[in-house]
Amino acid sequence: MSRSGATLRGWYASGEAGRGAIVLVHGIHADRRVMLPRARFLHRAGYAVLLFDLQGHGESTGDRITFGAKESLDVESAVELMRAKAPGERVGVIAVSLGGAAALLGPQPLDVDALVLESVFPTITAATRNRVGPVLTPLLLWQLRPRLGLSASALRPIDHIGQVREPVFVVSGDADPHTTPDDSRGMFAAANEPKEFWLVPQAAHEDLHAVAGAEYEQRILAFFRRCGVGGS
Repeated sequence: MSRSGATLRGWYASGEAGRGAIVLVHGIHADRRVMLPRARFLHRAGYAVLLFDLQGHGESTGDRITFGAKESLDVESAVELMRAKAPGERVGVIAVSLGGAAALLGPQPLDVDALVLESVFPTITAATRNRVGPVLTPLLLWQLRPRLGLSASALRPIDHIGQVREPVFVVSGDADPHTTPDDSRGMFAAANEPKEFWLVPQAAHEDLHAVAGAEYEQRILAFFRRCGVGGS
């Protein structure tokens, strides 16, 4: 059970002792299955892995997407579960799009040792404008309060990334129309050191592993190892 009120469904695979543990968080209108390719290479490297469905997605309960607000409590609960299942292991998170927003929008920074943020929008205003254009954006944002009880000011991951004290890796595609390269550069600029940035050539939104393949895996593993999450 998540603090969001949802019952979350997921998969857990134990890893090798001392090799670290990774929580994987999917994007909007998806579920944990899209994170399976990432889970496989991480598990091969010895990591324990946890994949789960955010509230309102997949097999988890919940009927509304809140663009990271309530989903942040799901990510927090998943990290707590991982720490219980893999005691003593250093924990990292890979969070994509909505999942990345959820990893940042909680009431306090996540209790993790390293954070990979893929294709994460800086603000709900930018995310909406990039999808529907400037004319329809005000109308859609106006509906946040009557439909979800939220304001656009509550959905600004860029205002939260600077609260993260652990290493952050901001990754995005250079052909992403939804989270543009400038959006991602802004997120990176707002993050604290230590931080890393990678703009994946020819990648769009949420397809970074599929496009970059082996290079993606090498960079992600190297980042976690530099953070002390995983062995050499």
